[in-house]
Amino acid sequence: MMLKSLWKSLISFQHKCVKKQKSGVDGSVSVHGEEDLVVLPVQCCNCCIEETKQCNCDHTHAPEDTNVHAQRDANSNSSFTHAVINMVGMLVGLGQLSTPYAVVSGGWVSAFLLVGLGVMCSYSSHILGTCLRKNPKLRSFVDIGKHAFGSKGRLVAATIIYMEIFMSLVSYTISLHDNLNTVFLGTNLKHHFPKFSSSQFLTVVAVLIALPSLWIRDLSSISFLSTLGILMSLLIFLCVAATALLGHVRNNHAIPVLQLHNIPSVSGLYVFGYGGHIVFPELYTSMKDPSKFTKVSIMSFAVVTAIYTTLGFMGARMFGKDVKSQITLSMPAESIVTKVALWATVVAPMTKYALEFTPLAIQLEHALPSTMSGRSKMIIRGSVGSFSLLVILALALSVPYFEHVLSLTGSLVSVAVCLILPCSFYLKTCWGQISNLVLLLNLFLITFGFLLAVMGTISSSKLLLKSFQLHHSS
Repeated sequence: MMLKSLWKSLISFQHKCVKKQKSGVDGSVSVHGEEDLVVLPVQCCNCCIEETKQCNCDHTHAPEDTNVHAQRDANSNSSFTHAVINMVGMLVGLGQLSTPYAVVSGGWVSAFLLVGLGVMCSYSSHILGTCLRKNPKLRSFVDIGKHAFGSKGRLVAATIIYMEIFMSLVSYTISLHDNLNTVFLGTNLKHHFPKFSSSQFLTVVAVLIALPSLWIRDLSSISFLSTLGILMSLLIFLCVAATALLGHVRNNHAIPVLQLHNIPSVSGLYVFGYGGHIVFPELYTSMKDPSKFTKVSIMSFAVVTAIYTTLGFMGARMFGKDVKSQITLSMPAESIVTKVALWATVVAPMTKYALEFTPLAIQLEHALPSTMSGRSKMIIRGSVGSFSLLVILALALSVPYFEHVLSLTGSLVSVAVCLILPCSFYLKTCWGQISNLVLLLNLFLITFGFLLAVMGTISSSKLLLKSFQLHHSS
């Protein structure tokens, strides 16, 4: 409730002059200027309009814009529930596994940073929706960047997206390997690949099982993967809680108050858990009623923040300074509850590949000739995705440093995706149409994001390099 009230107080500045009223036109919004009454379709700009000033946004649409609306309506078949499932499924994952480690490393005071980042990222999700409402032709994160800053904005957005996808999938695959290794600890499987250990061989098999999901195009069709991912995340949460309640471990370990020197790397772990913004435009355009996108964001981020915070303190109290980078690896190995949690952690990353790859797949399809058949496009995007995933698999097996790779991913690219780019796009798109308070808020988020990115990238890079050197020197 606190997260929701904070959210409403932020976005109220942007809508104070926009009034909705019933009229003879289906689904319209009435905006009062100084003299005229303009009736707007709901898909048009919802940016804030300064008081006593007439709206200067372009609310007139050419016939081709009408076609865009018609095409979007034909392709938009995700309900409110589907959208929430997809967003929560996209967000919840590795973040909950690493949160206990992050709370211990940064101290319990760092949990305020975790909650604060949840509020900030839910706001940035909202303003992405505002940019999409301003121009119905925009359908992806890259489109928003191009609309705001031209070809340079498109290049920056595309580069960040591809880095995010690549590094996130590497982190997922490292997690998959680590937990499979624990599940089959001491098991020596017989196979015909002598260069692979048992855990590496099993990781290859698991990735090959998940690979066909990359060929699925429609987000509503893959919502079952998001549902499965949410169920696995919930199961992990319940297993950790059961471990504490059943007395398998002591849950009275002290949590440090604040370890300031670890905050840069910890911030990368925190922000990674909220890094789903590259897919949000696709979630928006897939909704039957995009006007509910803000409510979807509020509900999704509230749920995810609550999960992260609760699990973070629960794991930190149970294991203290002995907690590992993934909470499941710290649980008692002989317990049945632990085995369930480990298998849930194995399945969860396998549900992420399709959703993570969606932005890249959509951009790839747009780049293909319009004369190409749908089947040919599907084969190309599936082949490119499959090859990319195999490359990611090879890298993940070579760099088994989960916490450092995850922190670097959060600091280097997730901060840009969650805070810097959305706020920059919004300011450029709605410049002159927002209040000074909203302007200062977005400038603060951009500056704060840059500080987290610089300090976190330096810290996590040093730790990753140190671990790599120690591994190869031993």
